[in-house]
Amino acid sequence: MSGLQNGPLNDRTVHLCIDMQRIFSTEGPWPTPWMERVLPTVVRIVERFPERTVFTRFITPERPEDMPGTWRQYYERWRQTTREYLDPRMLDLMPPLGQFVPPATVIDKPVYSAFAGHKLADFLRERGADTLVVTGSETDVCVLATVLGAVDHGYRVVIAADGLCSSSDEGHDSLLALYSKRFSQQIETADTETILSAWER
Repeated sequence: MSGLQNGPLNDRTVHLCIDMQRIFSTEGPWPTPWMERVLPTVVRIVERFPERTVFTRFITPERPEDMPGTWRQYYERWRQTTREYLDPRMLDLMPPLGQFVPPATVIDKPVYSAFAGHKLADFLRERGADTLVVTGSETDVCVLATVLGAVDHGYRVVIAADGLCSSSDEGHDSLLALYSKRFSQQIETADTETILSAWER
């Protein structure tokens, strides 16, 4: 038994690692205090198949007026995170992850969902992917938006529960419960050991 509801993972599985960047680490302006705690877990999943890993990066605008609607208000509040002021190194992947690029792929995005625009969807289609193993930051923001996008696109979604982090413990716990209960037909939630034991090829 693989331990996963829908059976083992195959060579059409892609690891989608969301926004594990320095801007969300304890040194950044949007700290996710336990990113460092889940980082070794994420590294273990990347190590299995780095060539099947996609890292997304949340890229802030140069200035607030470059964004539409409420995003402009958002960046007026968080002006220090715009690229006009931000140290560009804050947008880099966390150092242990950057070493896997290449063969891992990096796809940048300006909003929460990695499925906004066409880059990720095109990439996955070209790879013939049908399943996504999801890790990253934050459980209740960019991961949430991306996971729902993946469901909308019809992908099998497997969430590594111990490979996610958030700045809100309450939000993290609530979303893990939501993923496993409300979306149980389309989203599987498992720990890394279970995922890696089911992903041998």
